[in-house]
Amino acid sequence: MAVIEDRDDLLPVQKVGEIMPSQEPPWLIEHLWQMSAAGIIGGQPKCCKSWFGLEMAVAVASGMPCMGRFKVVKTGPALIYLAEDASDQVRGRIEGICRARSVALSSLDLLLITMPSLRLDSPDHQRQLRATIAAMRPRLLLLDPLVRLHRLDENSSREISGLLGYLRELQREFDLAVILTHHSSKRERSRPGQGLRGSGDLHAFGDSNIYLARKRDGLIQVTTEHRGSAAIEPFAIELISEGESAALSMVNADLMQNDTEKNQATLSQRITEHLSYVSSPISKAQLREALRVNNQKLGDTLHDLQKQGSIVQNGGGWSLSSPLL
Repeated sequence: MAVIEDRDDLLPVQKVGEIMPSQEPPWLIEHLWQMSAAGIIGGQPKCCKSWFGLEMAVAVASGMPCMGRFKVVKTGPALIYLAEDASDQVRGRIEGICRARSVALSSLDLLLITMPSLRLDSPDHQRQLRATIAAMRPRLLLLDPLVRLHRLDENSSREISGLLGYLRELQREFDLAVILTHHSSKRERSRPGQGLRGSGDLHAFGDSNIYLARKRDGLIQVTTEHRGSAAIEPFAIELISEGESAALSMVNADLMQNDTEKNQATLSQRITEHLSYVSSPISKAQLREALRVNNQKLGDTLHDLQKQGSIVQNGGGWSLSSPLL
């Protein structure tokens, strides 16, 4: 291999094998948002996009599971800006969520930007936002909604890419999760992300995206999408108001959990049955191909079976601990 002299006009490079693997956990909020991910909560108006973003912000700031179901892996301050709501209205929403989650509002490390207008296409406002993030060091930044945060042509890839590039710089510089809320069009698309209003760059931007769609029965369907992890099955939520509390709640969450456990048990049986037919250890990729199953579900089930002592891993392959009689 040729030796390259140290020169100022060369880009920095490093052998991939010498790069230290990340020690960060993959999730900020399990199954909803990846660690330090930038992305979008999308949906048509009145689909609770703002509520969903606030639920995530309260969860990260408090450490309580998001919507009472999704574990927060890493807590920290949350910085939010809601362009369409007055400060007292934002406080009211957050107070309702805190009551539902049994979180003390006074102890919540949740910071609200109170300036009347924030323009992400303004160099002055970009400098102010960067300085604020540098001073406060939030774990999560929520900006709601995107349409009120600029005066660009959202259909212009050239214009919108500059704004998204600025947010990407913030995400990387400060190891920050960035959440935008954004409207989707009324046209049905094969993939929810393709329905986001404006340039296709908005869909491509997201490391994690969440899409909300109101159904005919009034419930809201939640669909997730991640660049580096498998998505969970869509689920339904509704906004529940009881007295002074108001928060999003999963519909039939206990029933969904039972179905998950049932599917997990069925997959366990399929794995052990398949391993009983093979004469030597087989890889996870071979199992996934044979069983036609989601990679993440397969990995979780293999881990559970290994903990139970039902299967063992030898030389990168899986086999039964003892032959089935």
